[in-house]
Amino acid sequence: MFTGIIKETGRIRKIIDRNGDIEIKIQCRKILEDLDTGDSISVNGVCLTVTGLDNEGFSCDISFNTLNTTSLKYINTGDIINLESSLTTSGKLGGHFVNGHVDCTVKILKISGIGRSYIFNLELPANIRDFVALKGSIAIDGISLTVSEVKNDNFSVVIIPYTYKNTNLSHRKPGDIVNIEVDMIARYTVNFLQSRNIDDTYSRKLKDEILKEKLEKHGFTK
Repeated sequence: MFTGIIKETGRIRKIIDRNGDIEIKIQCRKILEDLDTGDSISVNGVCLTVTGLDNEGFSCDISFNTLNTTSLKYINTGDIINLESSLTTSGKLGGHFVNGHVDCTVKILKISGIGRSYIFNLELPANIRDFVALKGSIAIDGISLTVSEVKNDNFSVVIIPYTYKNTNLSHRKPGDIVNIEVDMIARYTVNFLQSRNIDDTYSRKLKDEILKEKLEKHGFTK
């Protein structure tokens, strides 16, 4: 579990092919202070396991499935990535609950400057449209952000100067692919409402069938 508050940006220093999977070596500094082998870590919003540590950074294995479903399949040596260590019970919850389980990848459509801040406009796939709400939370490459505008096929977020400077968003450009994780509260709320609608529909059909049988039994219908 994470919060979407990026602790540090790291750099991909090496990518090793492992017969369909890959191993990545990440150069970083601050996050190493609390990191141990076997820990979970968020890399661009993807929950990975630390498999090795050295003085320069850490290593992670990425399976073929994770490569196929996240933007990590596009990473290259030298890329800047967002890092967050897992949440502890005594840690601060400054963003929102983030699982590190990516829902989809989307393309950055436009980046506009407004004052000292930036507006990022991104694609909005139909399969996550119900979970994205105005002023709701969303994780983009692991960063906890607030939705500032929602349209049928795109949405926007405002990036303040601190977030822009201290995440990999300062290295992003239109056309780049980023990881998206919707707010888990929105996910469970929508799922509950959809399930209830299904149950209500089934209940109405069952009541109609029972009524029809009773009417036929007592000769009111043929």
